[in-house]
Amino acid sequence: MPDYDLHHHGDREVGPGLVDLAVNVRLPRPPAWLRQVLASALDSLAAYPSTVDAECAVAARHGRPPSEVLVTAGAAEAFTLLASALRPRHAVVVHPQFTEPEAALRAAGHAVTRVLLSEADGFVLDPSLVPLDADLVFVGNPTNPTSVLHPAASLLSLARPGRLLVVDEAFLDAVPGEGESLAAGAPGVVVLRSLTKTWGLAGLRAGYVLAPADVVERLRAVQVPWSVSTLAGVATVACCRPSALEEAEKLAIAAESDREYLVSGLAEVGVPVLGDPRGPFVLVRVPDGASVRARLREAGFAVRRGDTFPGLGPDHLRLAVRDRATTDAFLAALREVS
Repeated sequence: MPDYDLHHHGDREVGPGLVDLAVNVRLPRPPAWLRQVLASALDSLAAYPSTVDAECAVAARHGRPPSEVLVTAGAAEAFTLLASALRPRHAVVVHPQFTEPEAALRAAGHAVTRVLLSEADGFVLDPSLVPLDADLVFVGNPTNPTSVLHPAASLLSLARPGRLLVVDEAFLDAVPGEGESLAAGAPGVVVLRSLTKTWGLAGLRAGYVLAPADVVERLRAVQVPWSVSTLAGVATVACCRPSALEEAEKLAIAAESDREYLVSGLAEVGVPVLGDPRGPFVLVRVPDGASVRARLREAGFAVRRGDTFPGLGPDHLRLAVRDRATTDAFLAALREVS
């Protein structure tokens, strides 16, 4: 099996003076109203944190009982909890996708089978590729780094008795209407969500798990006490309010428009986007990609290398969607270095 740096993430591409197209966090900072909410909670930091209010807020937001919610220190913590709490006989990770699920499984001593989706097919999910005896399956939706949004029906076809299907929906709130989400619940399905991408909270670590109550209890049993900070809990409550959900939808619509602008501009430069992107980032393949990435860095732009994702290589680059002025500047630099 090829060796990949599963712990490499976009933040390692960013540096002083570089325009960041490597990290998929949409906002440069939390919005003013959220910063005010967080600031108002500072006086409560002497007390140990509780996630009760946050779990109730998430439950209400998705129409599920609180017993089916576990608030986590970012969605990434959930991968470690799943790897620690479960004892899969045959774990499968559908790639290319976020590499932390596989990294967590391997760190916990589990063998992992990789199912690689085809670039020629636009990285569309083919459920028949997943072995029938797999009892733990990880899929991203929309998938990082391909930005492909898989139909809910295709995902549900992977669910079956004796199998836990884990769907990483960290970027689903960046899709207008949150189409194809499985957050409402289905037997044997675990959904992971993040507040990082939409609300500029990467440094705070705020996310949650939606799962059958028995799975939540198994995860809670191995979660480090007080792993979710008071501020993360407060942010979770605030971001589940109706006004926040309305704002998130507007941000998703804006991101969709900005993505279409980026895709159109890339086509004019002669760089086609792979697959059918639906998230706030796109995947491209360019000749001599490693050299192009280095030259873009010299021109002041950081982009995400693709060769740390199983199924991709050095000619693949992931580009975060930004505002149109930033995109115009990036496209001008890309013309110069290509």
